[in-house]
Amino acid sequence: MAGAHYPPMRRVDRGILLVVLLLLPRPMFAQSEAAPSERMPPEPAAAEQQAGGSGVKDILNMDIEQLANTQVVVPSMDMPVTSVTRQPSTVGHSAAAIFVITPEMIRRSGATSVPEALRMVPGLDVARINSTDWAITSRGFNDRFANKLLVLIDGRAVYTPLFSGVYWEVQNLILEDIERIEVIRGPGATVWGANAVNGVINIITKSARDTQGGLAVAGGGTSERALGSFRYGGQAGEGVYYRAYGKYFDCGPGVAPYGANDSWQLGQGGFRLDWEVDRLKTDLVTFQGDYYNGSAGLATEQPVFPDPSGNFEALVKKTVPLQGGNLLTRWTHTVDKDSDYSLQFYYDRLERDDPAMIIRQDTFDLDFHDRFPLSDRQHIVWGGGYRSVTENVNNSSWLALLPPHQQVNLVSAFVQDEITLVEDHLMFTPGCKLEYNDLSGVECQPSLRLLWMFDKQSSAWGAISRAVRTPSIAEETARIVGLPFFQGLPVFPLLLGNPELQSEAVMAYELGYRRQATEQLSWDVALFFNHYNDLRTLTPVLDPSVGPFFIPFSANNDMAGDTYGVELFGQWEITKRWRLRGYYAFLMIRLQPGPTAVPGSDLAQGESPQNQVYLSSSWDLGRNVDFDLIARYVESLPALQVPGYIEMDIRFAWRPRKHLELAVVGQNLLQDEHYEFTGTQFVADQPTAVPRSVYGKVTWTW
Repeated sequence: MAGAHYPPMRRVDRGILLVVLLLLPRPMFAQSEAAPSERMPPEPAAAEQQAGGSGVKDILNMDIEQLANTQVVVPSMDMPVTSVTRQPSTVGHSAAAIFVITPEMIRRSGATSVPEALRMVPGLDVARINSTDWAITSRGFNDRFANKLLVLIDGRAVYTPLFSGVYWEVQNLILEDIERIEVIRGPGATVWGANAVNGVINIITKSARDTQGGLAVAGGGTSERALGSFRYGGQAGEGVYYRAYGKYFDCGPGVAPYGANDSWQLGQGGFRLDWEVDRLKTDLVTFQGDYYNGSAGLATEQPVFPDPSGNFEALVKKTVPLQGGNLLTRWTHTVDKDSDYSLQFYYDRLERDDPAMIIRQDTFDLDFHDRFPLSDRQHIVWGGGYRSVTENVNNSSWLALLPPHQQVNLVSAFVQDEITLVEDHLMFTPGCKLEYNDLSGVECQPSLRLLWMFDKQSSAWGAISRAVRTPSIAEETARIVGLPFFQGLPVFPLLLGNPELQSEAVMAYELGYRRQATEQLSWDVALFFNHYNDLRTLTPVLDPSVGPFFIPFSANNDMAGDTYGVELFGQWEITKRWRLRGYYAFLMIRLQPGPTAVPGSDLAQGESPQNQVYLSSSWDLGRNVDFDLIARYVESLPALQVPGYIEMDIRFAWRPRKHLELAVVGQNLLQDEHYEFTGTQFVADQPTAVPRSVYGKVTWTW
């Protein structure tokens, strides 16, 4: 980016040694451990969670003292999941690279937002651009608007078709109300549709029945200047449960040589109602909604023409208003344990006043899915849906959609057949999704998955899948004036949308193995190879209507490429009070631009780290004291000139009373500041460095 200069990173003296020393047990702490006879046995809910049962739903229904006895166990083979096949299953019975984040894992991580919690997922690339913006993806191609990752919250897609990405700064959930986050690395398009190319993040919140009573959280610190939330749940009648909540936070700016302007404030409120229509609970109706309002500081470089100063570019600082909300209703009818169907509808409204353009986006979505056994050895899942997205924008002088009012419609249907070839051992799952959308026409996304369960402690799986990333509205209809090619000269690139742009496609090949070696030790490994076709590039074009100060380029499909890698995860319960978990992820990207692609089209090769390491230590120093340490290493991003870094977070929590927890969290402690990502896809938003920070938090339940 022209005009942006980033200071060199500070060296981390003896950083690795410090991490190792802190992870080692100390005799003084070992002596403070309560004798086994003095330990309180876990409540049934805690025991269920440790076994991967339904206890994961009601962590907050435990007393805070009971939470001290809830082990930070990463989901076992029996942990329930639904994202892989859209029907109830378990981690061990899933032919995909699935990882589940539980409420207790979030609590012990010290995370204050969903992106921070996602750092613990093996192979997921989570990078903070500035205080407000994040770049998050799976298996390569990261960016501010990473366009190959589908994100859902309670079945509501938060992937925007305007720029093909997620506005992470407005996905503001009360973390204590999350039941689990299921993350699939690899395609999930057969059941979830287009744009689930490299992964799916499915955030599932707790039912109103599982959040009875009250919760209050308050805190603040150096970067997290203020945070607070309140939630209360109750019962309005036989089988009718509700909750209402409010949340606010104030996040300070990052660090930048030009003066940061990226502070972030957001307030959000909402409700959820769950109605068990009959006593047999065969019909469940859910109605929920959220509304948010806030602002985010932004500094962005914009082209200026004419410019009396002769620079032809300017750094513009602005506070961006953020506003939006959603309503969702879902009816589920249960026939028996193997058969049910549901109908869901949601409306989502997004409003932003970015420097580039003022955006008003409305989404209507209707979805139906059904599952039933065809025989003792076959289970069918099928469904269909319709989505309509309307974009209304006020164009700026350097970014415009033509026309400024657009509507995109999508119609889809899918079917998947789970076939048991050998009882309790071998399962084959073919499936396919067909979609029609106004941007690229008809898309077919099939998959074949094979699962081999050796025994209850181990399984292997393989998958072959095809998925597509449909063009965004901006890629087909936008006109974007870029920063001048040469500083001080009025020669600007002009990016033109291409209505003939095709979808990007991937053929993905995956293998995996899981092993619960003992009750204390488990691990899994996933290997993948992806081949991409029709990747988006820019191509120089001749356009007589363009003025003499502009060089036009058009979006095109002129690049292919391969990615391959391995993701290794393990957890080890060394003692009843000390547990380790961690992962290593390797990624290699090889791109081959075509003859019409402009130089630099293959920069994605250096925009995702080749190597990542994550290590977490959770230590119960006593019945009422937690000590958690997280260390992570992320390799450099050469295309963005971002050095690699090692960082560490520490959390210390004390429960002086049954329903009260006091916690102090230090984040990014090894360096004064560090950069994690500096590139953006469409506009030159200025990055800031992530500073060292400390915050305190009080949690009270009743």
